[in-house]
Amino acid sequence: MMQLTGGIIVIIAFAAIIRKYETRTVLLIAGALMCFIGGVMGQFMDSFVKTMIHGSLVPTICTVMGFAFVMKHTECDQHLVHALSGLISKSHAIIIPLAMLVTWWLNIAVTSAAGAAAAIGSILIPALIAAGVHPAMAGAAILAGTWGSAISPGNTHVAFISKMANVDVMFVVLETALPAIIASLVVAVVLTVMAAIRKEGPSRARQEALAEQGTASIVGQFKVNGLKALAPIVPLVILVVTNLNIAALKDLGIAKVSVPAAMIIGCVVALIIARANPQEVTKDFFKGMGEAYGSIIGLIIAAAVFTKGMQAMGLTDALLTYMKDSQSVAKLAGSFGPFIIAILSGSGDAAALAFNGAITPHAASFGMNMVDLGSLAQISGAIGRSTSPVAGAAIICATLANVGPMELAKRNIVPMLAGVITFLILF
Repeated sequence: MMQLTGGIIVIIAFAAIIRKYETRTVLLIAGALMCFIGGVMGQFMDSFVKTMIHGSLVPTICTVMGFAFVMKHTECDQHLVHALSGLISKSHAIIIPLAMLVTWWLNIAVTSAAGAAAAIGSILIPALIAAGVHPAMAGAAILAGTWGSAISPGNTHVAFISKMANVDVMFVVLETALPAIIASLVVAVVLTVMAAIRKEGPSRARQEALAEQGTASIVGQFKVNGLKALAPIVPLVILVVTNLNIAALKDLGIAKVSVPAAMIIGCVVALIIARANPQEVTKDFFKGMGEAYGSIIGLIIAAAVFTKGMQAMGLTDALLTYMKDSQSVAKLAGSFGPFIIAILSGSGDAAALAFNGAITPHAASFGMNMVDLGSLAQISGAIGRSTSPVAGAAIICATLANVGPMELAKRNIVPMLAGVITFLILF
């Protein structure tokens, strides 16, 4: 009876999230209710406080968001996007997959999907349309690339998984990077095929129609500063290079650099290159940290409480018992569960955090490790979000393309499904 009640609460909670009720509120209420019914109300606050002051999770996520705010303040992110937009506009034959892949790689540095959609889409969507790509396909290409942050060292879930598995953040990134990159290539290929089938690729007729309307591409109207364009990728380069165990670096006494340290170094580099006001840069850095705590850390806290409630109701043990019987069940649940919920809700966070909090710590029980199962859930959720017509990134891309969000979702569902299946097979 207890498990049935808990199951009903969980279903109602996810239904509320799908209906766009505030995710943190839903998870906190559902978690508190399950803790109360389960007779462990004291664990509600224990879980809340423990997550709130976590020693590695909080600094990592907050400094990443602070870095993102500094990049926006110094306009370094815009210089990077504009630097690549010229390359895309000249690559007529492969303009759609190239735009999708450039967005994917840039999203590693600009970790917010909605932020990437706004910063990158505002430049590349008009460039694609000006090249004769159908507006809906132009928006879909950018939206399809907004899950690159799934392998970013600053990704919320990467930090969450590294904490659970007690491994370094970069270990999680390097472990999942290759299959994620291959999956992104599959998405790009399938999206290109979809564009060809729908006859929505570059078209001279559409270009001529735009010319008659007086619509011009913004590419080439922005003077790119090469140094500013490089600033957003400085932390990524530092993290990758210092975590590859290169003997020459060890001989020089150069040790691994933590994510917070890399982000702060990146901020200093941007400050110097942009000759910005140190006071304003500092204000924006801490403003970003505060935004990260209020939104991202807040969601992790709520998910931790929700997970504790599931444990109190016996749901976690029931799921584990079922999943222990088959490794394939665990893989399917870890991929298609977050993928489907992300499509319906527009967010891969709630489903992935709930799954990773409740199930992933027990990955060894069904023949997997925590890094693999946790990454499977979070990346599948991210891919699903890039398919959802109600995701913030989808709404931004649709607005920039002047089409409805559902038009983007219809074009992305097949490529993104191919991507999640590819990732599942590789993992």
